[in-house]
Amino acid sequence: MPTVPHALLERLLLTRRQYALPGQLRPLALQFGPLVLGVLFPHFSSNVVCSEDAVEEEVLLMAQTLARLDRAIGTLHEKMPEKLVQRFLTQLPDVLQTLEADARAILEGDPAARSYDEVVLTYPGFYAIAVYRVAHLLWQLGLPLLPRLLTEFAHEKTGIDIHPGATIGRRFCIDHGTGVVIGETTHIGDGVKLYQGVTLGALTVEKALADSKRHPTIEDEVVIYAGATILGGNTVVGHHSIVAGNAWLTQSVPPNSVVSRRSEVRPRQPGGAFEELDWVI
Repeated sequence: MPTVPHALLERLLLTRRQYALPGQLRPLALQFGPLVLGVLFPHFSSNVVCSEDAVEEEVLLMAQTLARLDRAIGTLHEKMPEKLVQRFLTQLPDVLQTLEADARAILEGDPAARSYDEVVLTYPGFYAIAVYRVAHLLWQLGLPLLPRLLTEFAHEKTGIDIHPGATIGRRFCIDHGTGVVIGETTHIGDGVKLYQGVTLGALTVEKALADSKRHPTIEDEVVIYAGATILGGNTVVGHHSIVAGNAWLTQSVPPNSVVSRRSEVRPRQPGGAFEELDWVI
């Protein structure tokens, strides 16, 4: 048998003594994510029972799990929001309504989608959006760590990285999705559609800018095609614009614009003709 060096043992013990996070945090978060999705959509539930008692039992189990997470994470700071679990439950119907609109928008916008159920069950973009919307609510309620854990679980599963602090409007679509990155201070309007590989990121990565708006604003009804990169907190993509695949954008563009893959900006023509642009779907 090998001998464990004493210096290694001392270092590992010191690390564990200094560790302040509750040990059950990650397993509880992993449990909470599927519970809340199963409550919102029977598609994610392991046992669909259509009775008021059964539904209430599922909601209470989810609430109890959130309360345990609340208590565990609450040891890390002093200003937990009062009655967080009740506030979460009160606002959950709005989250469900928004997610239903997201799913319908994906169904209406993707010729490959055959039904609402298919979108909810199989689309990684919808899954990532659903987890984001739950995490964003918890973020707004002031709960630390858990929102990031939830969106990272979705990131691991789908390859879509949405920070829970981002602000995203209704009827949001992510098609295909792999490689999409949406930064913390991104603002996205209603009816926006992103394809795979889109980055909405910061122009400059500096710790001193942590509390400033570092990520772009995407106004209503914008389509951003595969591989496009849009950077900067002052960058605004005007409503009803189209950003071509592989475009690199660090400046604002007016509403009803077309941005080519060479980052050239011109007014969008009636009917939105694609011409020679690289759409890369």
